[in-house]
Amino acid sequence: MNKYFKKLIPNKVLSNFGYTGIRPKSFVAQNLDIREDIATKYAYDGDLLDIFASNQGPLVHKWHHYIPLYDRYFGQYRNQPIKFLEIGVAEGGSLKMWRRYFGNDAVIFGIDIDPACLQFNNPDGRVRIGSQVDKEFLLDVIDEMGGVDIVLDDGSHHMQDIRTSFDYLYPMLNLGGTYIVEDLHTSYWRRYGGGYGMKKNFFNFVRDSIDDMHRWYHENAIKNSAIAENCSGIHIHDSMVVFEKKIVYQPVSSKVG
Repeated sequence: MNKYFKKLIPNKVLSNFGYTGIRPKSFVAQNLDIREDIATKYAYDGDLLDIFASNQGPLVHKWHHYIPLYDRYFGQYRNQPIKFLEIGVAEGGSLKMWRRYFGNDAVIFGIDIDPACLQFNNPDGRVRIGSQVDKEFLLDVIDEMGGVDIVLDDGSHHMQDIRTSFDYLYPMLNLGGTYIVEDLHTSYWRRYGGGYGMKKNFFNFVRDSIDDMHRWYHENAIKNSAIAENCSGIHIHDSMVVFEKKIVYQPVSSKVG
């Protein structure tokens, strides 16, 4: 999560971010029992809740509704030798969280532009310093990892960066893999290159991707061949979009009986 959200968010600051809706004083939980809040609101009490709520190591900062969503989409990969890449290291706590969640067989890497994040380079997760829009850097990291099964983009949250990373990394994602972009509330904030109704709002790319998934049923041009050929599902949640990568076959139907 962007460091901006560690602090209270007064109305005048939100307005500078191009936030034009109702301006809450803060999105940050105040005096909440984290475990109870997540379990009660989202009917979730899985292992990841305990891992997150009981963290005593480096800081990990996540929106509460993300925790059950992570488990929904990542649960299939637990205790397997999967290859996981997180864009954005920040305080390093999420790498430790993912190590506890995925198990010792997982290859876990995090990338960040801040050299200070190298202090979190350890067996929990390998940290590499570079830009999420540097194609050669990304290629080198994926090569070092031996491929990639999961990408979690929790990086700059800027529209152009999100899209550039996706264009580079989704084609490299292994079949059966999952690509998640989170903190997409920034799609509505001008400071991040977004804005309601703005062309570069990432959700416009999502809409185009939905059209590409349904290419069988219209005659319009495909905008992203990687989506058209190898995306079996797109799931939209509050501030999060999940892309599932599988071979896509032409649909067929049958009449039985």
